Amino acid sequence: MPLKDVDFVLVWDSSDDLSTTDDAKDRREIYEKNLEEEGLVLEHEKLESSNYNFVKIHAPREVLRRYAEILKLKMKMRDMNEKCDVVLDKMKAMMDYSTQWFKLDRRIFPCKDHRLSAVYSRDKEYLFDMNDSDFFTTTVRGQIVDFILRRKRYSLNNYDDFAFGIDRLKTMQVYCAAYPLHDGDLKTPGSPRYLLYKEWASLRKCLKYQPLDAVKDYFGVKVGLYFAWLGFYTHYLIPASILGLLCFLYGVFTLYTNELSEEICSGANITMCPLCDQRCDYYSLSATCNYSRLTYLFDNNATVFFAIVMSFWTAIYLEMWKRYSATIGHHWDVGDFDVHEEHPREEYLARLKKIKRKNRNPVTLVSEPKVPFWQMKLPYTMFSLSTVLFLISMAVAAVVGVVVYRIATSYFFAKAARHNAEFYSYSFIIVNSSAAVINLIFIFFFNWLYTLVAQQLTELELHRTQTQFEDSLTLKMYLLQFINYYSSIFYIAFFKGKFVGTPNKYTTLLGFRQEECAPGGCMTELCLQLAIILIGKQILNMFTEAGLPMAMKYWNQLKIIGSNKAADKDVLFGTQWAKDLKLLDWDQNSLFDEYLEMVLQYGFITIFVAAFPIAPLFALLNNIFEMRLDAKKLITYYRRPVGSRVRDIGVWYGIMDSVGKLAVISNAFIIAFTSNFIPKMVYKYGLLEDNPGQTLDGFLEHSLAYFNTSETSYVENTKPINSTWGEVSVCRYQAYRSSYTLPFDQRYKRTTHYWKVWMARMAFVVIFENLVAVAVMLLRWIIPDVPSGVQEKIRRETYLTNEIIIKQEMARARGISSVGDSTGMNPFSEETELKTRTPLLSNSSTSFRNRQFTNNTSKAERTEAEVMV
Repeated sequence: MPLKDVDFVLVWDSSDDLSTTDDAKDRREIYEKNLEEEGLVLEHEKLESSNYNFVKIHAPREVLRRYAEILKLKMKMRDMNEKCDVVLDKMKAMMDYSTQWFKLDRRIFPCKDHRLSAVYSRDKEYLFDMNDSDFFTTTVRGQIVDFILRRKRYSLNNYDDFAFGIDRLKTMQVYCAAYPLHDGDLKTPGSPRYLLYKEWASLRKCLKYQPLDAVKDYFGVKVGLYFAWLGFYTHYLIPASILGLLCFLYGVFTLYTNELSEEICSGANITMCPLCDQRCDYYSLSATCNYSRLTYLFDNNATVFFAIVMSFWTAIYLEMWKRYSATIGHHWDVGDFDVHEEHPREEYLARLKKIKRKNRNPVTLVSEPKVPFWQMKLPYTMFSLSTVLFLISMAVAAVVGVVVYRIATSYFFAKAARHNAEFYSYSFIIVNSSAAVINLIFIFFFNWLYTLVAQQLTELELHRTQTQFEDSLTLKMYLLQFINYYSSIFYIAFFKGKFVGTPNKYTTLLGFRQEECAPGGCMTELCLQLAIILIGKQILNMFTEAGLPMAMKYWNQLKIIGSNKAADKDVLFGTQWAKDLKLLDWDQNSLFDEYLEMVLQYGFITIFVAAFPIAPLFALLNNIFEMRLDAKKLITYYRRPVGSRVRDIGVWYGIMDSVGKLAVISNAFIIAFTSNFIPKMVYKYGLLEDNPGQTLDGFLEHSLAYFNTSETSYVENTKPINSTWGEVSVCRYQAYRSSYTLPFDQRYKRTTHYWKVWMARMAFVVIFENLVAVAVMLLRWIIPDVPSGVQEKIRRETYLTNEIIIKQEMARARGISSVGDSTGMNPFSEETELKTRTPLLSNSSTSFRNRQFTNNTSKAERTEAEVMV
């Protein structure tokens, strides 16, 4: 069988005991016989001096025609070319010159004509260029063969409902691999794979636009859409990165002009109360000088401005992605793809095979089994929900454990720093950094655990289609990972230091005092936590994605060579199907981890951007390399994926939209309650009688309360033992509390100024959220989801296709074919037609949806309902 005719390859290893049992041989024989009865052509080949046996599969044209109709594939129509229209080249004229260097070289990736398309139907073949040798592309051929492989039985036992599908045969080691072939290798110029490897997967091309049309043609729409979204998201990170860097530089250049940090550094005469009971000593406020200066880098006036801008950036990015997605979806003929047109998953149908109650699909009008709600749907869903809640509680418990570690470590460092004030200044950074690293280790452990459990839980929930299955898995995994990655950050941002108490009555947890923020606030700790988790995650993922597939590929190669010691390496890997055998398998959920990584990153740069303004910069740098590393991984180390149709990025858009709304609330609360912005503004502008100059002079003194160390409860429970400070009569702590000089029942109570600050904080949150919400609604109203040009083109194409069909039908009725296709003219052709008719025009672009079913279907041809399993 010539290489160009090989659409799919099955492999089994004769040295594997499980592959050579009588049961395995029977299953292979029955399975391959069923494939041949379906019309596929199989050819067996055993490599010389090798244990590997290859089954090369070719789908004849008749099989492709039949299943293209069953799968309702949209195919290009004949002789109806329109002007070349590639999405990435649609740049404004004023930007053309400045972006010319980044664009694709059209000599390498020539622009393709955009052709009208329609859902394929064998009784409407006069619309299509059936004589084109590339009418059924390699991607479409692989998709059709994969559909057949997943639904053919391998057992004669009709009581075994699950005895079907190539995936189960691979699990039982009947076959060790099944894959479509790559188009050429990485060393031979001229093939699409070599071209993509040199011009797309190379790090030297990391600043160039991606050849998305070529990626879609080679890997399918699903993979192409992922890289389109990743490139679009990375492109929109550029302005956010520049603005965040400017905010950070503002903090650097004004560092030594900040009144608060300079006041702290000069506050040697201010004695602070101990941070732990009895074992910790008093300390000078100036010991936190470096920490307060570090805090100012991320907690300054520019941060507030940046948080507001990023709220608008989130809305603009999501709206513009909807427009871009609509444009590229129309360009790739998936804009009108309906999930109800998708065939049910084979596992779904097998589990419901004995269910007698049926429902008719509203789109395809095919009767399908209905999931019993009380007997199956509800119990499985409740079990899944309870398991997810249990896993979330485990993640929260891990965060509590890290908090306890931080408290205990702070106690140790405070005790060790009794005689070294300089070391005490750095102890905050050491404790927080080490706690963040431990938290990162917990994150990777739970990441592995969630991936292991979520797949099985989703399988129980009986989702009809692969898209619904992936959406449920995505929501489940993202919820778990949201708690896993963000819970410790939420604790620092919104809970740490908020319920400490007073020196005479501290709030305790497991016998330890709750953590306090440093005099400069908790912003530095929040920033460190964000930086370590975000950057550490990116670095580990980058090394993992670059190194692990390479190591696994060479390990596979060594295993193949090791099990065939007598075989020459050049002979063993002399054919394309043997070369692809050593590569890693790419399954339907392989893109999930890529999306999850990027959407989690999106949460870091939006939900907590007020605490870490340069997070978008690190995300941008990571994504520039991430795109090319993902491309190289896919081209070099993985077998060719089976093409899949999707309309858009699915539930990921809804997740990002929810994250964007949460980001507005989160940043409002971080600015109001975690940073010192509101207290400083209230002091500067809200106390005109005490601060007529409207400056921050005296703000530090105003924000520290006094405590009398002779209080009985303090002496018994908290006062340092053998203090190096001698007898201290009064110490200070960060709070708006009344003085010890007041009557006993009024001491250490919340002051009036505390409630002024609290009301100002709440007012800021309400105003911030409402202003952003109104602005976002206005933006969404102004920016349409689908560009007007695309809408006009869709209407134009719908009109043209309708006109073409009407003219052709009229010509057929008169016995004349305007395209010279006798098959199109003669409805009574000798060829047996499939009785299930697929209409052409969708209500939004170019396909009719009504189906007609007739009886008398021959054995060789299947209706849509029969092909499902």
